[in-house]
Amino acid sequence: MGKGIFVTGTGTDVGKTYVTGLIVKKLRDSGKNAGYYKAAISGAEIGKNGELLPRDALYVNETANIGETVENLVTYVYPEAVSPHLAANINHTQIDFDKVDEDFQWALAKYDYLTMEGSGGIICPLRWDDKQHVIIDDLVKRLDLGAIVVADAGLGTINSAVLTIEHLAFRHIPVKGVILNNFHPGDLMEEDNLKMIEKITGVPVIATVKKGDTELDIDADFLAGLYCTPFEDEK
Repeated sequence: MGKGIFVTGTGTDVGKTYVTGLIVKKLRDSGKNAGYYKAAISGAEIGKNGELLPRDALYVNETANIGETVENLVTYVYPEAVSPHLAANINHTQIDFDKVDEDFQWALAKYDYLTMEGSGGIICPLRWDDKQHVIIDDLVKRLDLGAIVVADAGLGTINSAVLTIEHLAFRHIPVKGVILNNFHPGDLMEEDNLKMIEKITGVPVIATVKKGDTELDIDADFLAGLYCTPFEDEK
């Protein structure tokens, strides 16, 4: 069985998918058997034949040169650009978490290092109906994964990053590190943001990403060491 990690963001549009692509690419470029999985994507594009195109998954698949089929990258794809729980309600197609478990385990068996990307931030509802109330953090707990937090480097990131990390800690989800996106080396505020996130939370900023970066500036073996085998403490 492979090892896994969950990538969450401090909110929407912080570059979570972009950074996830760089993470998987770094591992694969170093010769490691690395893959990608996402439970649900909303806001999919419509292809010329009417098919739904999960752009997040397709982006990572291409960036990291995984070569995986769409069906194996993501389980649920919705066209509406809204929270997955609402998209599921609109389409009358609720997320079946037994199916997510099955697809996740399949990917975990195929890849030595599986990166699972979340939807939105850590408090993003995946299902909310008369049968189940499930938020992203519930799924991370269910799959027994640690997390990497992607945050924008700019104004306001201390608040959003610290709140995200503290919530993960409250749910007993290990935070392996923070990656700051849209970082400008030498910028007084952004350098201070990095320092303050580390000082307040005790969680290291393991990498920074500048706009347009095509490589993640981190040692591949160190990155691989952040992944863990789900439920290994129970064996």
